[in-house]
Amino acid sequence: MLKDKKLVWTIIILLLAAIPLSACAPQATPTPAAPAPVKEVTRLVEVTRVAPAPERKLKAGFIYVGPIGDYGWSHAHNEGRLYVENKFPWLETIYAEAVPEADVERFLDRFIVEEKCDVVFTTSFGFMDGTIAAANKYPDKIFFHCSGFKRAPNAGTYMADFYQIYYLNGLMAGALTKTGKVGYVAAHPIPEVVRHINAFTLGVREVNPKATVDVRWLFSWYDPAKAREAAEALIAAGCDTLAFTEDSPTVLQVGQEYTQKGQQIYTFSHYSPMEKFGPDSCVSGQLVDWGILYEDMLTKVYLGIYTNKNLENVDYWWLLREGAVKLGGSFEHPINPKFADALKAVKVTDPLLGQLNVYDLVMKRMEQMKDPAMLFDPFTGPIKDQNGVERVKAGQRLSIGELLSIDWFVEGNIGTIPR
Repeated sequence: MLKDKKLVWTIIILLLAAIPLSACAPQATPTPAAPAPVKEVTRLVEVTRVAPAPERKLKAGFIYVGPIGDYGWSHAHNEGRLYVENKFPWLETIYAEAVPEADVERFLDRFIVEEKCDVVFTTSFGFMDGTIAAANKYPDKIFFHCSGFKRAPNAGTYMADFYQIYYLNGLMAGALTKTGKVGYVAAHPIPEVVRHINAFTLGVREVNPKATVDVRWLFSWYDPAKAREAAEALIAAGCDTLAFTEDSPTVLQVGQEYTQKGQQIYTFSHYSPMEKFGPDSCVSGQLVDWGILYEDMLTKVYLGIYTNKNLENVDYWWLLREGAVKLGGSFEHPINPKFADALKAVKVTDPLLGQLNVYDLVMKRMEQMKDPAMLFDPFTGPIKDQNGVERVKAGQRLSIGELLSIDWFVEGNIGTIPR
């Protein structure tokens, strides 16, 4: 036991002796740890992108009765097609030109079945029945027919009508004619053309009550050879002023030829800028902007405002006040400046406007017809037909329906309407 105690104390003493030595020993400077290799970390952020729904597309077909060329009715419609095609990224268009009226249903079938058109515009009065037949055949598609009057739940109608412009041209024709004989080269004896001839004649007779309008029918929308023959026949009959409905500038070219030979012939252009074909003959004319009509209709189809179930009462009838039609043989000016002085030299007296020259009368009438209230309309009575029978009583105006179906000539026309 004693030995064990001695051993324990010996160990304790040795331990106590070691403590101060350890405490007094200098502290070893720790070796700095080697820096950890630097790692370049790219933070990955997961972004969820919602793919936009594909923009809905619309495909529209246009069927023209004549060649689109550089002028005329079909050219003007095609300019409207190009306008909307360039304006709307969601729109695709196709067209067919020089389509015979009897063949329109075949083209409508192709546009719907093969070309997968959503909407089709048919742009001739003679396409009307074929358009309605196609509308009945394809009830899920949309159709619009220009210048007609038949509609269906999926087929509307539209027209940028020129009767106001023809009336203004008539005022100038009546003022300029020296022989009192005015000629008109007409395409087909349909209400649209009859309406325009009547409006033109009303203008002629307002300024020149004894003047007459001689109408020659072509029975064709586009036939330059027949148009030349008719224009030359009218000049031979004493007419020194010519207007027309035909899809070429032939009548203006004839007028220019005679004028250059020393026989002044006054002409009025048709549907598109044609003054360049008769710079010394073309007084004015009528111009159209189908683009704003197609823009309105296609926008409403695209937005679902117009559907295949609600078009039965949709009938566009756009005039001067809507900006669909304009006066002029060119877009640069409404009246060829070469004839301004001659028009200003002719004075007339109006019951409300008093005495004024024809140039100013044209501008005043245009202003009145552009007014939202349409302060003036050429088809305001009293109006007699060519047989002297009163057709419109004093103070009354023909309705749109009556204008769309008109089949009689006003007093002053010496032509006839084939039945």
